Amino acid sequence: MLSPRLVPIGMLAALAVVGVACSGDDDATAPTTTAAPVPTTAATTTTTMPATTTTTSTSTTTTTTTTTTTTLPTPIAPPADTRSEEPIVELSLLEIPAIDVSMTMYEGIRLTTLDRGPGHWPGTAVPGGPGNVVVAGHRTSGHQVFRNVDQLVPGDEIVFTDTVGRHVYRVTGTEVVKPTALWIVDQTPTPTATLFACHPPGSTAERIVVFAELVT
Repeated sequence: MLSPRLVPIGMLAALAVVGVACSGDDDATAPTTTAAPVPTTAATTTTTMPATTTTTSTSTTTTTTTTTTTTLPTPIAPPADTRSEEPIVELSLLEIPAIDVSMTMYEGIRLTTLDRGPGHWPGTAVPGGPGNVVVAGHRTSGHQVFRNVDQLVPGDEIVFTDTVGRHVYRVTGTEVVKPTALWIVDQTPTPTATLFACHPPGSTAERIVVFAELVT
């Protein structure tokens, strides 16, 4: 786990997250064979037979290993003005059956976006892709989409459905952290998702964070 990096407390207080030759040279060439002269009783005649050469071809196989490097997403910095307007972009349907959540997820983490529904932290992974899908949402105001995230336990499902398909993540654990714990948006080499919300409900003292891994 990386060391926490500072982030404006005012912004995180309003957010909750729903989110790398072998070759065989085996030459074999047969010797060249020439027939000897054949004598006769009438006259001496020399007959030269054409040389016969047998050549075994050499087969060379080269195996090349290619290494693929995956570039992880880069989360944007928290917005300086958390109450400014931003474009309304619907990304997917977010479902958390264990706590009866089914709501459209939007792009953005400003309060104006979170008032509509859970918000995807720009620059973090997209559902189903490599990296960490980080999603924020209200807990005690408005729709209260993450009101009961503290009830999630390992094995519970977090499902994103978009134009690409259905992406199912399974909860692996929950942790309560300080508001300065910006490491929760760090990207991961394997597909993961992180949900976070203010904790306890009605307070901005801490954050409750739910971690999940992609299963299908």
